[in-house]
Amino acid sequence: FNFSFNPKINQSLIRDLSTCHFIKEKSPVLIMGPCGTGKSHLAQALGHCALQKGFDVMCTTQSRLSEELQAARAVNTYGKKMATFTKIALIIIDDFGLKPLRSPQDEDLHELIAERSEQASTIFTSNLTLDEWQQAFSNKLLGIATIDRLRHNAYQVFLEGKSYRNAKNEKKK
Repeated sequence: FNFSFNPKINQSLIRDLSTCHFIKEKSPVLIMGPCGTGKSHLAQALGHCALQKGFDVMCTTQSRLSEELQAARAVNTYGKKMATFTKIALIIIDDFGLKPLRSPQDEDLHELIAERSEQASTIFTSNLTLDEWQQAFSNKLLGIATIDRLRHNAYQVFLEGKSYRNAKNEKKK
């Protein structure tokens, strides 16, 4: 991870997270910041550290996760799929809040988080600040309950600064 690109990042927190103790604690990690600041890259790097330490890891986006759970519901394997997702030591859910959650997507996400809460670790990346996360839920009460579970014992990483992608494009000019 290029710490010099966005020097305000909490390097000690990132190094601490790379030890994967948050997985042993069964704590969530919430990575937030503008587009291009390294949220997905950081989440994937933490997933790689977890794999190296022998943990099972699943990396997906909010949209793909919703599609997978919806497909499982359609073929009557929802319970089995949810049980499988609950047992994975670390799930990385990228791009939370990029698309609004409709029913039953919001219910599925809530159920997944409720099942994993204090049982397994989940990393979320989002362009939204934590105060804006509720906007992703069509059912506001469900949003409050889900976010409350996610915030509990969570490590919060805030990335700020310019987009790494824009900097790469500037170099090509």
